Amino acid sequence: MSDGSPLVPAGLDASLVLLRHGESEWIRENRFQGQAETPLSAVGRRQAALAAERLARPHASPALPVPLGRPVEVVHSPLARTRETAETVGAAIASEPEGAAIPVRPDPGIMEIGQGEWEGVTHDEIMQRWPAEIAAWRRRPHEAWAPGGESIAQVQARVRPALAGILERLGRDYPRGSLDRPQVGGYAGVGPGPGQPWSILVGHDGVFKIVLLTLFDLPLDRFWMFTFALCGITVVEFRAGRAVLRAHNLTEHLASLLDERAQEDAERRARSGAL
Repeated sequence: MSDGSPLVPAGLDASLVLLRHGESEWIRENRFQGQAETPLSAVGRRQAALAAERLARPHASPALPVPLGRPVEVVHSPLARTRETAETVGAAIASEPEGAAIPVRPDPGIMEIGQGEWEGVTHDEIMQRWPAEIAAWRRRPHEAWAPGGESIAQVQARVRPALAGILERLGRDYPRGSLDRPQVGGYAGVGPGPGQPWSILVGHDGVFKIVLLTLFDLPLDRFWMFTFALCGITVVEFRAGRAVLRAHNLTEHLASLLDERAQEDAERRARSGAL
């Protein structure tokens, strides 16, 4: 729901990077999380470190489509798994040559969707205890949700003002842009210009789905159209106030970790004799 006020400041030229947190202990155990506290796993901390390294040097190959310079701020959900990921990113940016600390702050508006009675429960147990409810959630998320949890309309009602504040701060001290410039990729002049601001938002799969639906003014019944990998990177560019999806769910920075897992799996199969 909207109070009628604009979400994106008129003429905003800027970029917003969405980073999902790393693997948590409950994800490793296949449990629903919601707003419950669960720390990053060992793998999750390594994922966060690799994502932080890429965001600290975003123009190293493969470059991210973000402006030159350091981000304005790192905003994160207040839950432990997002806080730890965000703090890792902030520390990596500050450690760069000529780097300095940037604001790293929590915002409760981007906390994950509350999953009520499902929080801490494994997927298999939920399928056994709430088969109709979980089936409805996966098919009609705008009409059904976890017992005792939040509806996605309720989540959007807190996401929208949080986003509005983030975008207002992002463009507060920068000139407004114009749509009278090339808009098609591959042509000169497309993409963020020198000095344009950018910020990083560290959050969760569920709330990030609603962030994108809200930014692109899409109906909530499209909830399942976006997916977010653990420590995947998405970039939304604002061109004179128009939101443009520049990159979605980038995971190249995690390749070394994925290669290690593939090698471990291959060695395990070789020891077992399995094909």
